[in-house]
Amino acid sequence: MPYEIIWLPEALEDVQRLRLFLEDKNPDVAARAGRVLHEGTDLLARFPECSPPMPDGTARRELFMPFGSGRYILRYILEPQTVVIIRAWHSKEKR
Repeated sequence: MPYEIIWLPEALEDVQRLRLFLEDKNPDVAARAGRVLHEGTDLLARFPECSPPMPDGTARRELFMPFGSGRYILRYILEPQTVVIIRAWHSKEKR
């Protein structure tokens, strides 16, 4: 049975920021980015342990999805039957 996906408000704000950045430059690329993020979310719902825990002892995990010359990253934690997406960003961003 697939895991439930929950997006924290900060992660939803991240996705909105990413979408607006790309839409201003190229709406087709923004749509493709949305598909990549959606596919990543689907993957996490089916295979939530596909990424190992981060080595910082927090049990957070990161899913890396190739996009353009970089990749999108979804940081998440696992709860019973739930994936909680904490943040989302592109690897080329200055964070």
